[in-house]
Amino acid sequence: MRFIINIFLTALLAALATWYLPWWTVAIVSFIVALLLPQKNGRAFWSGFLGIFLMWLVFSVFRDISNEHILSARMAKLFHLPGYGLFLVVAAMVGGLVGGLAAWSGAALRGR
Repeated sequence: MRFIINIFLTALLAALATWYLPWWTVAIVSFIVALLLPQKNGRAFWSGFLGIFLMWLVFSVFRDISNEHILSARMAKLFHLPGYGLFLVVAAMVGGLVGGLAAWSGAALRGR
C-alpha cells in the first residue's frame, strides 16, 4: 500500500511542481518523497520511476492531442522511430529514469 501511495504522491507533487517550476523539479520531488516516506532502495526506485513516468506520459499525451501529434510525429521521424506513440513512451521513460534515480538516492540517504 505504501508503494502505491508513494507513486501517487510523487506523480501529484511532481505535476504541481512542474506546472510552475522547471522540468528538473521532478527529481527534487522524487528525492523528497523517498526521503520522507521510507521504503527499501529498489521499491523507492520503482515508485519514483512509475510516478514520474505516468505523470510525464499523461502530460505528453494531453499536449500531443491538442496539437494533433505534429511535434511528436516529427520527433519520432527524427529519431527513426516507427510512430509518435513510441516517442511519447521513450520520452516518458527518460523522465521516469530521472525520478527513479532521484528516489533511489533519497532512500539510500535515509539508509534503509
